[in-house]
Amino acid sequence: MAPPSSRDEIVWRLHLASPPEDVFALLSTDAGRERFWCESSRQSGDRIAMCFINGVETETLVLACAPPASIAFRYFGSDVLFELAPDGKGGTDLTLRNRGVAEDEYEEVLAGWLNVLFPLKGAADFGIDLRSHDPARLWDDGYIDQ
Repeated sequence: MAPPSSRDEIVWRLHLASPPEDVFALLSTDAGRERFWCESSRQSGDRIAMCFINGVETETLVLACAPPASIAFRYFGSDVLFELAPDGKGGTDLTLRNRGVAEDEYEEVLAGWLNVLFPLKGAADFGIDLRSHDPARLWDDGYIDQ
């Protein structure tokens, strides 16, 4: 069982009906990330240029990749690990671990991962994009479906 989140490590768990291989493909490919996480994703080697609807761009570094069990990134200055385990019924138990989040960003990052994980579930399990893609309705304005 994953420990609860603390100021040292954010931990979220999510159950998906989709198999680990399908979830891993969403996390590890440009086309997959664009279906739920960012507006554009361009990977070259271990570096990923990610752009978001609010105009923010970041270079994400792939730290480790063990298909289909895990993938780790350096994302906005902190380390993020996605662990994928078969649930025994064809689905996936996902655990997200985020370490090194700045103290003054902790609350926003803690909540912000839900804005990644729920769209991941929508894309993986239902083939839908839960995001609005509306630059007039952003996270910074209180919208959770940016």
